Amino acid sequence: QVQLVESGGGLVQPGGSLRLSCAASGSIFSTYALGWYRQAPGNQRELVARISRSGATNYADYVKGRFTISRDNARNTVYLQMNSLKPEDTNVYYCNALAPGSQTTPWWSWGQGTQVTVSS
Repeated sequence: QVQLVESGGGLVQPGGSLRLSCAASGSIFSTYALGWYRQAPGNQRELVARISRSGATNYADYVKGRFTISRDNARNTVYLQMNSLKPEDTNVYYCNALAPGSQTTPWWSWGQGTQVTVSS
């Protein structure tokens, strides 16, 4: 069972930056596409950013140009660099693998997430 541990969240002023990290147990990390999610209205989790096994990235329109996802397979870690943060980015952020063949469906059990609060 893969375990996910997210970290790096906090309170930041509008326009500020944060770097989220997500460490995964297990040696199969490199075989999956990975994503960062956040809670959406209705208790669903929406995909914010995705990185393929080869490093290709995709972003939700509302974070394009501000967020950057990256991965370090040797460290079993995926990152989310968040710049130019806005109050509407306030949320709990989670990482997960993408289900094989899916562009959005999470695959593993969720970690605890990391809270990002953007406020002056």
